[in-house]
Amino acid sequence: MIKKTIYIGSPAYLRTEKQQLLIEYPDEDKADIRRAIEDIGVLILDHYQITISHTLISRLLSNNAAIITTNEKHMPQGLILNLEGNQVQHERFMQQISASQPLKKNLWQQTIKAKITNQAILLGKLGVPIDKMKLWASKVRVGDPDNYEGRAAAYYWRNLFERDIDGFTRGRYDAEPNNLLNYGYAILRATVARSLVASGLLPTLGIHHRNKYNAYCLADDIMEPYRPFVDELVLDIMDEFDDWSILTKEIKAELLAIPAIDIVIDGKGSPLMVGLRRTTASLFRCFEGSARKILYPVME
Repeated sequence: MIKKTIYIGSPAYLRTEKQQLLIEYPDEDKADIRRAIEDIGVLILDHYQITISHTLISRLLSNNAAIITTNEKHMPQGLILNLEGNQVQHERFMQQISASQPLKKNLWQQTIKAKITNQAILLGKLGVPIDKMKLWASKVRVGDPDNYEGRAAAYYWRNLFERDIDGFTRGRYDAEPNNLLNYGYAILRATVARSLVASGLLPTLGIHHRNKYNAYCLADDIMEPYRPFVDELVLDIMDEFDDWSILTKEIKAELLAIPAIDIVIDGKGSPLMVGLRRTTASLFRCFEGSARKILYPVME
């Protein structure tokens, strides 16, 4: 079953009652809302006047929900995850920690091949020539020492929004639609991190990313081939809305649907959140030595 993404964007008191999330609003015109905790995959807290009980936090984490907090600009800032998401947690942590450098470089090669392939497919849908992208994907070596990821990224971002924007630059603090991309990637990152924890893996220990200030290096690694699915959704939003300079309630609603995007892995379709469990489970099998391939989606 696909888990729900719950967004709270106004003053509210959140607590638990009868194994349910109870959302109580101080505004008398707003009716209280109840949601079964077991159905929640991601909870987004997007207002400084939200109060949440510790009991609710504990029960959400026990059900492997991810809790996202936002800053004054309403952009995702913090992420709270369960650290007991699997019954054999310690064993799986040790297998992940002891993974060899050759294995991690091989996994990164697979990841970059999948990322560039999906980027190429999306550009192809837009009528952009993709022969270079296909060539770069085929030439990625173990560890990507030739930085084909960087070459592909430069070509990809130069062409992705060409029909709408002249001279787009991808950057966290640059002009829109970077705001849409940032928000979408934050939702994707939380969903990936949640799935990693459910598979008994530490989202901190990456196969490639190693920033000492980043608590979610592995999530940032594994989300790479999934990013083009967010990019495609952003393109759809740009077609649907005349103004995307501000993250309106309607635009956020579109981006909050990221966990439910349809994807295909090895010919089998599923919502993105469900497919991610296959990806992270296959990653663990690579760490334990029972498999050699990460299962990533391919865009259609």
